Amino acid sequence: EVQLQASGGGLVQAGGSLRLSCTASGFTFDDRAIGWFRQAPGKEREGVSCISSSDGRIAYTDSVKGRFAISSDNTKNTVYLQMNSMKPEDTAVYFCAVDFSRFGCFLHGGLYDYWGQGTQVTVSS
Repeated sequence: EVQLQASGGGLVQAGGSLRLSCTASGFTFDDRAIGWFRQAPGKEREGVSCISSSDGRIAYTDSVKGRFAISSDNTKNTVYLQMNSMKPEDTAVYFCAVDFSRFGCFLHGGLYDYWGQGTQVTVSS
């Protein structure tokens, strides 16, 4: 059974850091793309970052470039999202998802096959 477990959310002050983890079971990271998405209250889901194990491609949405970093530890079947210099507008529920179908990675949620439960991230001003 494919499962994704997102963790590491919490409350942080503006300028602070958090590291989210997405641990997968039921599949390996070989030739997969893992994406991080977020959804703030009253807003549409937004693609934040993704990483592809097939070609090493990494992508970030513009608003997090230079502040967030995605990485993968395939030995632990875990993808991390290091979030630095956080802003109140980063407040959202963060989700991870896996795309089994494509080469590379894309920040479009409709392309992803399985989703984990979200983890709440709150950035206070």
